[in-house]
Amino acid sequence: MFNALVLRDADKSDEQVSARIETLSTEDLPAGGEVLVRVEWSGINYKDALAVTGKGKIIRGSYPFVPGIDLAGTVMESDDDRFSEGDRVLQTGWGLGETTWGGYSRVQRLLADHLIHIPDELSSRDAMVAGTAGFTGMLSALVIEESETRPGGKPVVVTGATGGVGSFAVMALSRMGYEVIASTGKPEAGETYLRGLGASDIVPREKLASGADRPMVTARWGGAVDVVGGRTLESIIAATDWHGTIAACGLTGGHELHTTVYPFILRGVRLFGIDSNNSTLQRRRQVWERLSQLAGAVDFGGLAEDISLEDVPARCEDVIAGRVTGRFVVSL
Repeated sequence: MFNALVLRDADKSDEQVSARIETLSTEDLPAGGEVLVRVEWSGINYKDALAVTGKGKIIRGSYPFVPGIDLAGTVMESDDDRFSEGDRVLQTGWGLGETTWGGYSRVQRLLADHLIHIPDELSSRDAMVAGTAGFTGMLSALVIEESETRPGGKPVVVTGATGGVGSFAVMALSRMGYEVIASTGKPEAGETYLRGLGASDIVPREKLASGADRPMVTARWGGAVDVVGGRTLESIIAATDWHGTIAACGLTGGHELHTTVYPFILRGVRLFGIDSNNSTLQRRRQVWERLSQLAGAVDFGGLAEDISLEDVPARCEDVIAGRVTGRFVVSL
């Protein structure tokens, strides 16, 4: 028997879902996965917060449902030759915690095709300090690194920089040699934190959030990692330098984008969409290897606060309210 955070249809008309700790057995787990994993760590991402609070249509499976889009743990049983008892594994993406039961459970049954061996140099906890947020941040940074945006040119701006994705993008890009400008809605509280991650300067969110008054303005950015979307992304596109690359990976500021083709055909600006959920296994291994290297250069220990499974609902409310700097990791 083991504990899990289970979402059920709400008993009260003013609630969309209820979240409670329940005791389950392996017979309660959905069938179909070849690998049984003892989950040791998970995390809280924005998607998790939306799912647990019921404030977003994240869950596409049926209720009751176990959320949690990340997990790391140890193989208990495996019917797949690629995994053996005792292997350290992780999963992010592939619908975990959205269409299939996720990481907020002490034990989970998973598809072998969706699991990754954790690099030897990376602890299971540090893997979840990164989680989907770190994976997305590193994936976005790799898109910049692989483009024509080179270190030594104009700076790369990272929006939502005190959040999980932004924090990892700042760390990764600064260690790739880029000058990084961090944009945040809490510049005073976040300045020490962001400079510690590698940002050379801080830009208040309001400076970018009003959009651009012309299709192109004076080039300010060599590239960008944007988690905000909306008017902020419009502003960045208009001010990106020749052949600059923008990695778009979020929509906290809105899903609509009003721009023109001018930055793309006159400056050769490139806008890349980042889909971490369905990345190939080859790309996933590359990203996790780079995250492992980053963990060797940066102390991940101080980037996240350890919490219990019982703490998850309250901390999800904090995430939605924007009261969080850094990450939460869930100890199971």
